[in-house]
Amino acid sequence: MDSNRLLEQVKVGSWLLRSRVVMAPMTRSFADDHSGEVGPDVVEYYRKRAADGIGLIITEGINPSPRAKGTYQVPGLYTQGQIEAWKKVTAAVHQEGGIIVAQLWHVGRLTHHELTGGLPPQAPSSLTANGLVHRLRKPYERPEEMSHAEIKEVIDHFTQAARNAITAGFDGVEVHAAHGYLIDQFNSPITNVRTDKYGGSLTQRLTFMKELLVSVVAEIGAERTIVRFSEIKDDLPAYKWPDAEHTIATYIEAFKELGLTMLHPSTNHFDHILVDELTLHQVVRKYWDGIIIGVGNLTPDAASEAIADGTIDLAAFGRPLLANPNFIQRIKSSTALTTYDPKIHLSHLV
Repeated sequence: MDSNRLLEQVKVGSWLLRSRVVMAPMTRSFADDHSGEVGPDVVEYYRKRAADGIGLIITEGINPSPRAKGTYQVPGLYTQGQIEAWKKVTAAVHQEGGIIVAQLWHVGRLTHHELTGGLPPQAPSSLTANGLVHRLRKPYERPEEMSHAEIKEVIDHFTQAARNAITAGFDGVEVHAAHGYLIDQFNSPITNVRTDKYGGSLTQRLTFMKELLVSVVAEIGAERTIVRFSEIKDDLPAYKWPDAEHTIATYIEAFKELGLTMLHPSTNHFDHILVDELTLHQVVRKYWDGIIIGVGNLTPDAASEAIADGTIDLAAFGRPLLANPNFIQRIKSSTALTTYDPKIHLSHLV
């Protein structure tokens, strides 16, 4: 395993990563539910992964505002208390030589007024999602269609959260524009039936995402901004892009216009064929020569091969890192990984 490409040190923009391994963003729900502040257990959780030699840590989703919240005990980055709490996390990670970015996450319509301080969900269009709110187990509520003023307000919230992330010591942010959450709701024809400048063709539907990214990049810089996007939607498991390659090409054209350098295309299965015998990441690579983070039930060997053939530059792991805080050391020593067990690893910070 010594030749595994995951173990290579790599320069990504201004970041010198000790390995090509990325800790994938995973909702953990260990923040104080009322204050949105993380505690010592979260500090230690991330410190351990940095000490192991993880190249890049992407945090669990962090809310840029109270209305962005989609389940219990999600952390925020919009109060001074939250900033101060995250400073302890970033200091611990940096002390171990790690790099950490904050994932900024707004769930849009996938929430309930009991989680958002009494406010109804907001979305590009007033269309109710099917299913039950995560952990609350109540049906999704009908969202309010966002006005132009509310759209600007959310963009301002993301921008302020990005500024707060840097204040808190983060090395950058990942904007969560995937999985059927707010930004992705604007991008999709299923959830966006607007007739103004934020609706219509795919290019027009991407307007909200582009305006938000322009603002975040202006605040912290393109080299500190990652974007996550996907076909998969948490509330629409059967959803498929009408024309996958055209969709990806249109997304990437927008990302290039914005001067972005790092993309995180998300899928549940890295080797799933998307179009013309190509996987999601292979299609992305066809149009993008910047940094690509691969993800989707990867094994260390499969990730190393994908790095070697140029499909991806970094590889993100989720559940294996929940179960193995010594993930890198196990790869180095060819030691079998502990199998993820939700009864153990989902309910506790190992």
